[in-house]
Amino acid sequence: MDMKAALSGTGETQAGAGATQRVRVWDAPTRLFHWALVVLVATSFTCAKLGWMEQHFLSGYAILSCLLFRLVWGLVGSDTARFARFLASPAAALRHLRHLRRREPDTEIGHNAAGGWMVMLMLALLGVQAGTGLFANDDAISEGPLYRYVGKDLSDRITGWHNRNFKLILAAVAVHLLAILVYAVFKRQDLLRPMLTGRKDLPVGTTPPRMRSPALAAVLFALAVAVVLLVLGRP
Repeated sequence: MDMKAALSGTGETQAGAGATQRVRVWDAPTRLFHWALVVLVATSFTCAKLGWMEQHFLSGYAILSCLLFRLVWGLVGSDTARFARFLASPAAALRHLRHLRRREPDTEIGHNAAGGWMVMLMLALLGVQAGTGLFANDDAISEGPLYRYVGKDLSDRITGWHNRNFKLILAAVAVHLLAILVYAVFKRQDLLRPMLTGRKDLPVGTTPPRMRSPALAAVLFALAVAVVLLVLGRP
């Protein structure tokens, strides 16, 4: 039997001198979180531009729920979702970036050293955005659900932070998209497909990361929604 055909039948392929195997690296909850944020951030921006403030706030509450879930999932979730597993030292991130133009096979099971810090930056920026939105106002008829706790003057300042922080989010998104392009062009590495399919071609013998139950993720997300509703004072 042809060796390549035999390997392909088991999910393995020949890549030059080394063989690869298809490995599940991202669980469904992590991927759903990622793409839900893409949709929700776009929705929040669009609704704000159109003056649909009620929908803007609802989208913000959904983002806050997702972030709370991701915080807990980063502690107890699947291996590749855990902060302790993908957050390398700043020095490691800089060493990785120094070799950004080097073409080499992708052997990272989850986020690379630089990508892990980008994830943390994006989570922090989105957390600031959702948090400040709770206290913001539009100088017209819309106020955040916690506006009454800070008053008009402080709310105006927080609204300014809210608006400026979104510009930082746009900059971070631009850097993220540029990184995907750079990895595709210079390193011949596809960062997008694994986040869509959950699977990645890695060297044969790679130990698959441990995955946690989607049922656990569903329970944690429900709890995150409950916490947000409690903060908002809603039943």
